[in-house]
Amino acid sequence: MKHVYLTWHDLEELVSKLIFKLNTPYDAILVITRGGIIPGGMIAEALGMKDVLTAAVYFPEDPSQRSKLSWPRFQQFPTDTLLSGRKILVVDNLWYQGRTIMAVKGRIETAGGYPELAVIHWKKQSSYFPDEQPDYYAEITEDFIHYPWQRIDDSDYRIRAHPIMPLS
Repeated sequence: MKHVYLTWHDLEELVSKLIFKLNTPYDAILVITRGGIIPGGMIAEALGMKDVLTAAVYFPEDPSQRSKLSWPRFQQFPTDTLLSGRKILVVDNLWYQGRTIMAVKGRIETAGGYPELAVIHWKKQSSYFPDEQPDYYAEITEDFIHYPWQRIDDSDYRIRAHPIMPLS
């Protein structure tokens, strides 16, 4: 698998490409943490939107509990009243398997909202949803994308807390 390291300039170009494809206006933008925060903010700024919502969705980390059918856990999500009857642009950096963004889409639709899905990169071949796709994307790829806000060693870029000295 090829590794692609994006610069901030590359990201700006990809977000601009995505913005010109959007079916504006939107009532709100919903960014998926963490990857959608920066591109979603860039899109909100470009469109002059102030109503930016966030969703934090997790799937089991334990490989023995993880499967294609694993149920998502919504750590953070807007209330139904913020979504009902509204056209919502959902933004994430990457559609890999599609589980996270499709879970968000389903929850918005259940609340009575009208989601449109936008990602910087769509990994079409890796998707668990062969009959679905993002409404908008900047590029299709199967490469491993390193976004400029991630650490260089981002095979696991979550920071693990370890005490410096034992607590007694």
